[in-house]
Amino acid sequence: MSSAITRRGFVGAGAGVAAVAALPAASASAAKRTSSTRYDVVIVGAGLAGLQAARYLTKKGKKVKVLEARGRVGGRTLNHPIGGGNVIEIGGQWIGPTQDKLAAVAKDVGVKTFKTHWTGQAVYQRGGKRTLFDVTSIIPPDPDAADAAGIVGKLETMGAKIDRERPWTSENALEYDSQTLETFKQHNTSTPGGRFLTDLAVNAVWAAEPRDISLLHTLFYISSAGNETKKGSFLRLTSTTDGAQESRFVGGSQKVSIEMAKRLGSRILLNAPVRRIEQHGSECRVVSDKGTFRAKQVIVAVPPAVSAFIDYDPILPFDRAQLLQRFPQGNAIKCQAVFKEPFWRKEGLSGYVNSDEGPVKLMYDNSPPDGSRGVLLGFIEGQEARRAGRMSAAARKAAVLANFAKTIGPQAAKPQMYVEMNWSTEEWTRGCYGGFLPPGVWTDFGVAVRRPHGRIHWAGAEHATIWNGYMDGALRSGEDAAKNALAKL
Repeated sequence: MSSAITRRGFVGAGAGVAAVAALPAASASAAKRTSSTRYDVVIVGAGLAGLQAARYLTKKGKKVKVLEARGRVGGRTLNHPIGGGNVIEIGGQWIGPTQDKLAAVAKDVGVKTFKTHWTGQAVYQRGGKRTLFDVTSIIPPDPDAADAAGIVGKLETMGAKIDRERPWTSENALEYDSQTLETFKQHNTSTPGGRFLTDLAVNAVWAAEPRDISLLHTLFYISSAGNETKKGSFLRLTSTTDGAQESRFVGGSQKVSIEMAKRLGSRILLNAPVRRIEQHGSECRVVSDKGTFRAKQVIVAVPPAVSAFIDYDPILPFDRAQLLQRFPQGNAIKCQAVFKEPFWRKEGLSGYVNSDEGPVKLMYDNSPPDGSRGVLLGFIEGQEARRAGRMSAAARKAAVLANFAKTIGPQAAKPQMYVEMNWSTEEWTRGCYGGFLPPGVWTDFGVAVRRPHGRIHWAGAEHATIWNGYMDGALRSGEDAAKNALAKL
């Protein structure tokens, strides 16, 4: 059985930012229907950020409306059934230490966690050689691993000095923001293995290449991977034990959003993409395909790249508009093969793989907590995802399963079910895992990242100062935006 998860093609730039008169007929008709209710806050997006903003404001007694473009809640988290009452996550899925906000919200809505399967032998494949090593080992069996460890140590030391609230004000900010992570890598590694391992880590964290990302953004991101009292670390970003991949959610990560949404009830309106936000005096008008909604304040809780397709009146300030032109999303295709059981465990394998042969270079055991089904998860990231995205679905599946078979064994080429999700084709996301900033953007446009536009506030994982780009950061950003909106009511 093969199941490929697809989405409608992305609405064109002209339609996406058109004024009401240029909307499709049905949408234009809906836009003319103006709600008689005046809300305190209208929230655009029912991902974790938008839902958390709504939760916070509702608890403060405020009247809110959440408009979601999709026919579901959860944003970049999405569950997919695999039979027997089990699900796999085809979007974000992990929770780790210091992700305190995510842990608190999950506990509050009754969603439990379990540890990622992390026992047995891992597979390390480079240069045609397949080597096994204990998955709990921090360093893979590569003679060049010390070279990679050296650059990681330098990045951690530098990241500890970055101001998470205002990265562009940090010492040496302009120097860091004037180069890519690739440039820094080339100057601070000297071996093929060291560079390969660095690239692999960058692909895994940003779903991008080192040449894409500002060094300052890299350091900010490392710094953000902590909590209010503890700065982050590169190892926490990339690790499973004591790292960002340590645990998963029972029932799938989207269950957190689903349970949050249940408590908000009719405050959420699905299939209501927002086309235009107007500000006139003391009132905002949010024009969607399900009608026009009036509010005192608005929170836009969608990825920056998607927020650019909303029409604003008055138009965005020049620096916010220029920021959005320079805020790309990562490229990630999540591929999963489902088997009757996790057969690799009987062979002493953990299911974890690092490989230099694409398209899949990183793999995990993603089986349900009771091991009743076996699931191998493969990530196609960065440049590999850009290439694989142009392949036919059949050719991409064949290439992925060939990776699985070569690293895990021939049996891995014959799953009962195959599921993939290319988040770059998802209409209301346009890429994963999150947005990142190229050189020059933090220092020239950083002031516009979280600054409100009149009565419009920004939220979403890319706007977080702690755990930027992660589910925890999305929740924090939603709550921060809600507090800012509340202060202006």
